[in-house]
Amino acid sequence: MATVHVLDHPLIAHKLAIMRHRDTGVKEFRELVGEIAALMCFEATRDLPTQEVEVPTPITTARCRMLAGKKLAIVPILRAGLGMVDTMVGLIPSAKIGHIGLYRDPQTHEPVEYYCKLPEDIDQRQVFVVDPMLATGGSAVAAIDFLKRRGCKQIVMMNIIGCPEGVAAVQKAHPDVEIYLAALDERLNEHAYIVPGLGDAGDRIFGTK
Repeated sequence: MATVHVLDHPLIAHKLAIMRHRDTGVKEFRELVGEIAALMCFEATRDLPTQEVEVPTPITTARCRMLAGKKLAIVPILRAGLGMVDTMVGLIPSAKIGHIGLYRDPQTHEPVEYYCKLPEDIDQRQVFVVDPMLATGGSAVAAIDFLKRRGCKQIVMMNIIGCPEGVAAVQKAHPDVEIYLAALDERLNEHAYIVPGLGDAGDRIFGTK
């Protein structure tokens, strides 16, 4: 069964509380999404392999550790996932970026694909799939399906808020994929929104509602 990491950090908790508030404006909400994504990225990359190197300092030579040439990719689920990308790329400038476009059918709540563009060597990279919300899990499962069909073997799912239903769906379909969350909320409501959640992340990031 896939491991679920709920990141219990005071900075994440504080920023998430502001994000949830219904009166938080678009600019601040967008900034908070990026800040939380950066803090989550710090934890999600903790086990990346490193190698020892010698670095000349102004004084002498230091033996240091650097990433061991690990190829990484960040794949946001459009459109809300875009809000998590820039700060993660700031931490990992060499990462390539793919995009998977999905929307949730308002009647069935099932994901519908409308776009998929990935780096040519995506199968050789560790992939971080990012989306602020893990609700029904349908979009996450579909995105991971696409990646696996293209040969990806190392996939990590990063969501700011999840719920038990979404986590269970990903674990059932892809038990090998680790999940990182800033918060695990109570449940889904009858409209497939996370409770207490924060509303529609895409609308709040882009100011479309």
